[in-house]
Amino acid sequence: MESSLFSSLNRFRTASNSFLSQYEPLTLLVAPLLSLLVALTVRSFLGVVHENGLKATLLGFIMSSVKLLPGVKKYIDAEKQKVVDKLQSSGKSKRDDWRTELPKAGLGVGTIDKLKDAKMNDVVWQGKCSGTVYIGGSESEGHFSLINEACSMFAHTNPLHLDVFQSIVRFEAEVVAMTAALLGRKEKSSGGQICGNMTSGGTESILLAVKSSRDYMKAKKGITRPEIIIPESAHSAYDKAAQYFNIKLWRVPVNNEFQADVKAIKHLINRSTILIVGSAPGFPHGIVDPIEACGSLTDFLARELGELAVSYGICFHVDLCLGGFVLPFARKLGYPIPPFDFSVGGVTSISVDVHKYGLAPKGTSVVLYRNHDIRKHQFVAVTEWSGGLYVSPTIAGSRPGGLIAGAWASVMSLGMEGYLENTREIMEASKKIQKEVKEIPELFIVGRPDMTIVAFGSYVLDIFEVNDIMSSKGWHLNALQRPNSIHICVTLQHVAVVGEFVKDLRDSVQTVKRNPGPVSGGLAPIYGAAGKMPDRVMVRELLVDFMDSSC
Repeated sequence: MESSLFSSLNRFRTASNSFLSQYEPLTLLVAPLLSLLVALTVRSFLGVVHENGLKATLLGFIMSSVKLLPGVKKYIDAEKQKVVDKLQSSGKSKRDDWRTELPKAGLGVGTIDKLKDAKMNDVVWQGKCSGTVYIGGSESEGHFSLINEACSMFAHTNPLHLDVFQSIVRFEAEVVAMTAALLGRKEKSSGGQICGNMTSGGTESILLAVKSSRDYMKAKKGITRPEIIIPESAHSAYDKAAQYFNIKLWRVPVNNEFQADVKAIKHLINRSTILIVGSAPGFPHGIVDPIEACGSLTDFLARELGELAVSYGICFHVDLCLGGFVLPFARKLGYPIPPFDFSVGGVTSISVDVHKYGLAPKGTSVVLYRNHDIRKHQFVAVTEWSGGLYVSPTIAGSRPGGLIAGAWASVMSLGMEGYLENTREIMEASKKIQKEVKEIPELFIVGRPDMTIVAFGSYVLDIFEVNDIMSSKGWHLNALQRPNSIHICVTLQHVAVVGEFVKDLRDSVQTVKRNPGPVSGGLAPIYGAAGKMPDRVMVRELLVDFMDSSC
């Protein structure tokens, strides 16, 4: 047996040497190295295709090749700078008198006068901004005054020192508990373990939910190359989370109703998927994604995101940053709001901003989890630091206790009846705006808004030119893409000015209809060109250059 095997190997060696003897030794040395290089190149290319898609990869290769031509890159950079300068408008000139060093002598109480002078230069935002400021009335009276006093009373506190500032620890726990009670904690299907923390805003809440989901799924399933799947209407915070936490992000087009496309999301789920996302509502169009799990939870023809999450055993985050302090009350008022919270099977985490419709001070949000097993992966604990044992619940270490106190003061002062009345007013205002916009023949409503955001576009006019005219009248609306449109996020600030908004919108449409074309100083050409530009890398570079020169 051994001699037979030895004889076969000897014959193979002789035949191989005879075959290879016709090649030069250098060729035999180089050929494997070239093969390895080709294999690595192909692997790298396939990796880029997997990351960006075939179309984007080929387009990027073509654009990179074009930029290698003499003078082309220099020309492109010059044109990009023109766009950046246009976006900044007069911003640079306003920076000329900005301080770059400490004053030689402190100003003392005179600093307050400086603050007042600087604030006088801010844009008039009362009733004119989409979203931005959610509290109604004057900022020196009423609810504004109440939360200002609460914030100043606890401005020196920091919940990092929980043994010192016990009041702030209590306020945070109560805000989290009260928010959870609004979002299904009392439902039997929630499991009875809803827990969470306060954060600095919706972005941090989403970042923490993604990070916790990543680490939870690694512990549960051993996933080391995590992927998340989101509809293209989902907030950009998920892109930020993917970059920060080294996660592959799949962004899926929405369906004809501008909701998350459940079938398209299902198609992308694989062994590395840790998280899918839904919004209630999505920021662009105010439309609630199909979150509710109805029917069999083992049905792989799932029609809702909750079913998908349960069927595949993955995490499911619901972005309630906008809707958390509206949808529960809208449902109580009789609006047809589908289930969206922890009462839905499969929902593992929720983000909700208290500083939006919760009317709390800016910088307050809540991230909630279905149970403590998931939330534990949010925390960072350090045992080997010479400074002692350290554990922190959120991204920030020190946190402003004054904002937590302001949030507690807000929810306590308004209560259930206050939020119900606020919701009634803003829902009625948004429905009135929808009705009026539908009566403007040149415009169309994007989808069927469920909440307080009204997005509209036009098939016959450049909607960004309409936006420029509205801007000249003092309105600050949000420009959207896919499709090109603009939206207004209705707040209490708008309740008293709905008629003025509609009138200005009608006048702006007629102005553009009579005189189509870019408005002097307007940004319509830039928005339009950015939406049509196939090289998205160049658009991203424009945004980065703009930010780099603005902060």
